[in-house]
Amino acid sequence: MIVLVVLNLGLLFLIGWPALTHGALPGLPFGSAPTASLPAAENSPSPAPDLAPGTPTPPPAYIPVASDAEGVRQHGLLLFSMSDGEYQHLFVYHPLYFPLTRLSAPEWDEADPALSPDGTRLAYRSRRNGYWNLYILDLTTGSLTQITDTPQYDGAPTWSPDSQWLAYESYMDDNLEILVQSVVDLSQTPIRLTEDPGLDEHPVWSPQGREIAFVSTRSGEEEIWLARLDQTDNRFHNLSQDSAARNDSPAWSADGKYLSFASEREGASTLYLWNSQQPELRPWPVGPGNHPVWSPNGDVLATELRSPNKTGIQAYNLTDRSLIFPIYQLPGYLEGLEWKKGPLVDWVLGQTFPPEARQLAAPLWNPSLSVNPMPPNGRFGIVPVPDITAPYAYLHDAVDESYNQLRALVARKAGWDFLANLENAYYPLTEPLSPNMNEDWLMTGRGVALNSLPLTAGWMAIVREDYNGQTYWRLYIKARYQDGSQGMPLTQAPWDITARYTGDTRSYEAGGRPARPPAGYWVDFTELAARMAWERQPSLNDWRTYLPSTRFNLYVLTGGLDWYTAMREVYPPEALVTVTYRPTFTRTVTLTPKNFELWTLTPSYTPTLTPTLHPTWTPSP
Repeated sequence: MIVLVVLNLGLLFLIGWPALTHGALPGLPFGSAPTASLPAAENSPSPAPDLAPGTPTPPPAYIPVASDAEGVRQHGLLLFSMSDGEYQHLFVYHPLYFPLTRLSAPEWDEADPALSPDGTRLAYRSRRNGYWNLYILDLTTGSLTQITDTPQYDGAPTWSPDSQWLAYESYMDDNLEILVQSVVDLSQTPIRLTEDPGLDEHPVWSPQGREIAFVSTRSGEEEIWLARLDQTDNRFHNLSQDSAARNDSPAWSADGKYLSFASEREGASTLYLWNSQQPELRPWPVGPGNHPVWSPNGDVLATELRSPNKTGIQAYNLTDRSLIFPIYQLPGYLEGLEWKKGPLVDWVLGQTFPPEARQLAAPLWNPSLSVNPMPPNGRFGIVPVPDITAPYAYLHDAVDESYNQLRALVARKAGWDFLANLENAYYPLTEPLSPNMNEDWLMTGRGVALNSLPLTAGWMAIVREDYNGQTYWRLYIKARYQDGSQGMPLTQAPWDITARYTGDTRSYEAGGRPARPPAGYWVDFTELAARMAWERQPSLNDWRTYLPSTRFNLYVLTGGLDWYTAMREVYPPEALVTVTYRPTFTRTVTLTPKNFELWTLTPSYTPTLTPTLHPTWTPSP
């Protein structure tokens, strides 16, 4: 036995010593410096990825990646839009070679970046003039050209292979349609590609030039459709043909051979590939993901990954489906994602960015304690929140400023004071609890239950989202001004939670049913709340039969704490002790009956005849 141990130690020493001398252990994909080619992780992607809960983990300055010009030129940059403070801004980033860098920081929203095939022009949607319109930035001259000028929403631009046309989605007649606009002659009227009662959105132009893939509900469900531009009859073809799943985010490979898209089924979103040269074959899965984007050379597929309250990115090597890099959590919500190299990289490397371009946005709120310094017991106070209506208009002293700032932000974005009335705020420990309020966050002062009356009035919509077996809800509120200056069209199917009461058995058992997206412009309250660190909570297991268990209106600022620790911040430990009654011991000795095997006489109530003894005569002698 000793000889075997010595031999094993010697073998481990011989294998590990070269790696230790070079600063890395064998099998780890990342060393101290980037290699000439992208490293591939040895492990396969997890079938159910999830981002770590709690507060965002990036450091306060920037995501720590050393800039490597050669690596960036070889592998390109990720270009995307991300929530950044009060607005959405454009960023470039590579997890291995370039730090997260803000391209601009105007006081308006910019999203959906799309780089032209020649790499010299950047198209995107912007609220520069107060409405969602399309613009093109010339990277060689720095000139900016406005492409559309309408009050209606225009977005999701995509370039033709010759860089002379843009296809985009536009909100027309209370519906999303796809238009095609010449960028050479802006005086030309846009060509209407689609005209269908269903939603038509998210177009992507094939690099081969004669096909445009897009998302449509014309079949009743969200499917990937293909528009063949050379055909007038039977132009549109259902590519995904999967009505049981929600399909979206199509993306072409650089050579136009493959089309990737995301398909969500039973709470799991999976990336699929379709071969355009063998269209009769069914699409096949690659791995988990929500928004795919191809690398410039076409052998890597990057994707956005979503958890209930976080967003990240990762990438797959399509040769063996290994991970090129693991999940990188981002500090904001993504909208639009591209992976490009060439002139974009040269333009970015030629810019002199100020230090704040690589810093995260300043927090939108800062806590201000009403009791300062803290008392010796270290407990926070429960403070009143002015100008709100709730049974108990109080919140935790460390979160009331965040709520007030969220209230102001939502009022600016939606045009009305949605958070002025609450169903519940702080819930005292002395109040009787409802059946579903076991370990409820309202008791910590860190949670709020939003007013659900706007849902009945048609001013609120909820979208069901499942993650790893748990049900969450994305909440939208209707913009006050429906002229296009606030909000965006709602493309996801809302959940009709009241359908359970219509008498339909299937809707009752499912806790509701999907509905057609309502018309008009809507504001994503869940995304705005996340900017202030307010997180939605999962439904309880009985939500399909007990409406309060849906918890679609419950938002919590946990601060990275679990429920018990949060309760300890406002209550002493003895207040949280639950009295448990224990049976008392009997003081007197109780005899235990024994000899159960003996027969026991049972009295009978039936009278029986008892013979009477009579004297007998004895004859005398």
